[in-house]
Amino acid sequence: MPLSMTKIAYRSGSIENLRKWVEAGPEAHMTTRYLPKRHEEMIGGSLYWIIEHALVARSEILGFEQREDGRWTIRLAPKLVLVHPRPKRAHQGWRYLEEKDAPPDVADGESAGDVLPGKLVRELNRLGLV
Repeated sequence: MPLSMTKIAYRSGSIENLRKWVEAGPEAHMTTRYLPKRHEEMIGGSLYWIIEHALVARSEILGFEQREDGRWTIRLAPKLVLVHPRPKRAHQGWRYLEEKDAPPDVADGESAGDVLPGKLVRELNRLGLV
């Protein structure tokens, strides 16, 4: 089972904007300062995106490449997969996510309206209702 990671989708603001960026080319590239120690386990895993304090989507991790400036590029598949929102506190950088803790994908045929918005999930979680 591949290991995954979580990351805030800063500057995206919405799933639609994130989708435009991820699906714009043959691959999406995200930069990070440090190579994850467990990077070999992460190829084939996913980067789960956090928007409004909830995990809302994921992108498959294709690999890692070092840049000339010493930073690292995380290569992502050009497809954004919606997941059932799960509350997740904001954090700096990235965090590992085991498969057992990852939210399930939104199933084929399930409409986007069947998925609760991140703000609503966060509030329901605060009230102990999800």
